[in-house]
Amino acid sequence: MANVDLFAIGNALIDQEFKVSDDFLTAHNLQKGTMQLTDGETQAALYENLKATQNYKGQASGGSAANTTVAFAALGGSAFYACRVGNDDLGQIYLDGLNEAGIQTTTRSISEGVTGTCMVLVSPDSERTMHTYLGITAELTDVQIDFTPLKTAKWLYIEGYLSTSETARHAVEQARTIARASDAKIALTLSDPAMVQYARAGLDEMIADGVDLLFCNEQEALMYTETETLEAALVKLQEISQHIVITLSAKGALICNEGQSFTVPGRAVTAVDTNGAGDAFAGAFLYALNAGLGWKVAAELAILISSQVVSQFGPRLAIADYAALLENFQKECA
Repeated sequence: MANVDLFAIGNALIDQEFKVSDDFLTAHNLQKGTMQLTDGETQAALYENLKATQNYKGQASGGSAANTTVAFAALGGSAFYACRVGNDDLGQIYLDGLNEAGIQTTTRSISEGVTGTCMVLVSPDSERTMHTYLGITAELTDVQIDFTPLKTAKWLYIEGYLSTSETARHAVEQARTIARASDAKIALTLSDPAMVQYARAGLDEMIADGVDLLFCNEQEALMYTETETLEAALVKLQEISQHIVITLSAKGALICNEGQSFTVPGRAVTAVDTNGAGDAFAGAFLYALNAGLGWKVAAELAILISSQVVSQFGPRLAIADYAALLENFQKECA
């Protein structure tokens, strides 16, 4: 297996996207802007209801860290994705999608069981709300992970959604140990306000004695630190990471680099679907850092890529679009 720069661990989910009304979310007790876990039977019933009453937009491969890894690889980085899928059609579709993006995977990821699915519900304000049946990915363990590429990787990337699984947290602990032994930097995303609210202990376990780079959005930053301003949140977040990226939706991003903080403005786009925007931001940011482009340029590229993701349906761009955007960005910077 060839060396990679990024080794990512995350859930493997197939997204089913719908445009929905706010009334639909309210009627089904779905908290807008968060991810809610469910069982297969409940999700199947919701899916039938959605198909009958709301606007179906299509199927896409998702999973937060996978979307990040796709952006990283499509921009030109080398990457490996560790996950668990079922020995079914959706599992094969999922791994094929990663491989087509140039991402390395292992057959260890395939095991008996059902591949996880996520109902992505996009409300009129473009906010995404997720109703997730994890399937076999809920039982991700170290057995499904080939840690060999991590031993020479430059970055380990961990998604916060893994905080709900005890076996996944154990696998993350092993990955952290290998990363520290091989001088790979560790990046983690808080992933979702619901993870901060309901799986805080799991997040803290994965953060352990700290990370090299922390990604979160404004709401997650304030909730995690139990503060009311971003300035206060940054002070507390620096206890776990010297490098922090807080995305601010349309306003851009706040970057803290070893105590020095600065804001990079957003780009004006018509938001259609916010699903995957933060994931794409992290992938582009990591790509730029890894390429030695610096913190400000990394944020500018990440904002460009994520702004394109929100202007279309689905969590990922077409693979060729990432490289085209990078080329245009480089011309802008020249």
